[in-house]
Amino acid sequence: MSPRRIGRRLTTLVAGVAVTLGLGLAQPSTASADVVATATVCYNTSQAGPYAGVADQAAGIWNAYTNNVDMSKCGSNLMIYYTTGGGSYAVRRSLGNGYVVIDTQQAAQYSVLRIMTHEIGHILGLPDNYNGQCYLLMSGGSAGTGCTNPYPYTTEAQQVDRNFGGFAATGSQVFRNSWPAPAAIG
Repeated sequence: MSPRRIGRRLTTLVAGVAVTLGLGLAQPSTASADVVATATVCYNTSQAGPYAGVADQAAGIWNAYTNNVDMSKCGSNLMIYYTTGGGSYAVRRSLGNGYVVIDTQQAAQYSVLRIMTHEIGHILGLPDNYNGQCYLLMSGGSAGTGCTNPYPYTTEAQQVDRNFGGFAATGSQVFRNSWPAPAAIG
C-alpha cells in the first residue's frame, strides 16, 4: 500500500472518530508527489443543502478506500440533491456520472453518512446487497437504523477499483428503495 493511500485511510479514520465524537475537522490536502493514476469523479454539492458536508465526508471515505478513484469537488459528474419524502436514491447515467438524492426524513432515522456513502457507491458501480449485514455498506437500510457504518467493505472497495480499472459498469440505472420508507411521524 502506498504512503499516499495509508495517509488517506488514516485521515478517514480520524475524521470518522471526530464525527462520532461530534467534532469538526478540516480535511487535509491529499496531493502528493507519488500521485497514482486515477479516474477523477467530480462532484457538486451546490444543491445538497444541509448535506454538503456529509457528501464531502463520503467522498473522503471513497478516496481513502479505493485506489482507482479520486472524488473531487471540481464539477458536476455527480450532483448531490436533497428532498423531503420519496426516499434516498441514486441515478447512475454511466460509471461515475449521475446524481444522488438524500431524503431528509430517512436522514433523520438512519445514519446520513452511511446513506450518502451507500448512494455514491451506486454511482461508482456497486449494486444493492440487501442481506442485513451492517459491515457491508451496500446492504443499505436492510441493516437497520442502528447501523451507522459508512465504510465500504474490502470486497466493495475492490469492486469499485475494478470498475474504474477497465472493467466498467455501463448504462443508466436507478437505485431506489435502498432504505425502508420512513416511519410515520405522528
